[in-house]
Amino acid sequence: MPPHHSVPEAGTVFTSMATDRLELGEGVRLLGDGRIVLVDILTGRLFTLPTDPGTPLTLLAQLDEPLGAVAPLDTGKGFLAAAGTGFTRLTEYGAPRSRMPLPDLVGSPPRRMNDAVCDPRGRMWAGSMAYDATPGAGALHRLERDGTTVTVLRDLNVPNGPAFSPDGTTMFLADSALGTVDSYRVDPSTGALSGRRRTFSLAPGSGSPDGMTVDDEGRLWSAVWGAGEIRCYSPDGRLLLTVGVPASQPTSVCLTGTELIVTTARYGLDRPGPLDGAVLATSCDVTAPPVAAAAT
Repeated sequence: MPPHHSVPEAGTVFTSMATDRLELGEGVRLLGDGRIVLVDILTGRLFTLPTDPGTPLTLLAQLDEPLGAVAPLDTGKGFLAAAGTGFTRLTEYGAPRSRMPLPDLVGSPPRRMNDAVCDPRGRMWAGSMAYDATPGAGALHRLERDGTTVTVLRDLNVPNGPAFSPDGTTMFLADSALGTVDSYRVDPSTGALSGRRRTFSLAPGSGSPDGMTVDDEGRLWSAVWGAGEIRCYSPDGRLLLTVGVPASQPTSVCLTGTELIVTTARYGLDRPGPLDGAVLATSCDVTAPPVAAAAT
């Protein structure tokens, strides 16, 4: 990590940003208006962070299906969500406005949308997975700007990310079940992928890559589920920084320019610790672009 940055170090103290403890917090995003949004996937809830860490998260939406992640609409009013078995447009008040189901997700095993993000052209890319993480039942889908959908990659397990370089020409995608993160070249005009390359992989038992973001200088930051860590990698996969998190299951990461914000999960823990499921933050001056808006 370049020496001019103030980044978390060993023994970094994290602060809980709200009084809530989420079941499966995920999808933490910095919006262009400065708000921080995040989801609790399995309860279908969308939140913003409060200004006072001693208060609850602010509920924006409650869906009747799992909610993987959202991006703001480029109209400035409402969100596009990866939810249930497809995509859903939400009004500015969080109510579902229109649904775009994915036929591929109908049938057995039961599946749901997972993490998602828009590229700089406004296309949303979203992973789907089986509720029981059946191998090969996961996929990566793309919602085009005209509202059509394309299944881009099949035979995945638990896709997480994706995350895009600031110019949109590289996409990083994790398969958490395999412990791998791959990169792809992206044709900005068509969204076509090529040049798949292994960026990094984690040894069995050392955690699973989960939600990711890319900073303004192209470095990849990944939450590592099961290891209680955030790791930062160079674009070619060199480990640059490891930050311990006081929760065993960090799920996503956001860089605001002043803070590193991390969502965590209590899901699957027999005895959750006091900060499992919390939204955590620590000082960090690394910057990343606000999440791209959806053009549909």
